[in-house]
Amino acid sequence: MATYDLQEQEQIEELKTWWKMHGTLITAAVALLAVGVVGWQAWQWWQRSQTTQAAQLYGNMQQALMQQDVKRVRLMAGDLVDKYPRTAYAGMAAMLSGKVLMETGDLKSAQAQFGWAAEHATDQGTRDLARLRQAIVLAEEKSFDAALKLLAVPPAPSFMARYLEVRGDILVAQGKSAEAQTAYDEAIKALEGGRKAEGLPPGPYLEILQAKRAAAGAQS
Repeated sequence: MATYDLQEQEQIEELKTWWKMHGTLITAAVALLAVGVVGWQAWQWWQRSQTTQAAQLYGNMQQALMQQDVKRVRLMAGDLVDKYPRTAYAGMAAMLSGKVLMETGDLKSAQAQFGWAAEHATDQGTRDLARLRQAIVLAEEKSFDAALKLLAVPPAPSFMARYLEVRGDILVAQGKSAEAQTAYDEAIKALEGGRKAEGLPPGPYLEILQAKRAAAGAQS
């Protein structure tokens, strides 16, 4: 029994010595972990709060749109982009504002809204659509080279046919009929391939592309 007590005391002394050497480090690590957990929870709460506030503001923006209050739409879109840029609603707001501005003829401001969404929207699909609309606006302003540069960035497959169609439209406007035909051919191929993969027929969009292709060929 005395031998067991002696061994036990030796173990206790070893534990004390070990704790003196490493105790401070362990305590600091535990404290750091606790701070990290609390910080993560605070970050999660902040993100949820930001999303909720952004959603409410976006809802108000949609109401302003229904009331055809363009000024309020622009102001609230600006608030969403400035205050909640990391939420999905910021990109959606920029897209909606850009559409309204485009319809009212303010192409410069519309291009800026689409440009912001193309760079900062959290969703890849929104960025692709924003880049497409930005290119359309630039083409309306006769900035053809800038528009084609945007369209050269590969989008998601679901946008490919539309990208190629707009590319074809711009090339037609530039008088480049042969290149336009190629773009329309590629758009048709992308449309048929995508719809086939989904088990769906090309639909009426195919006829639009074919008509544009034929018109471009008639000009060459």
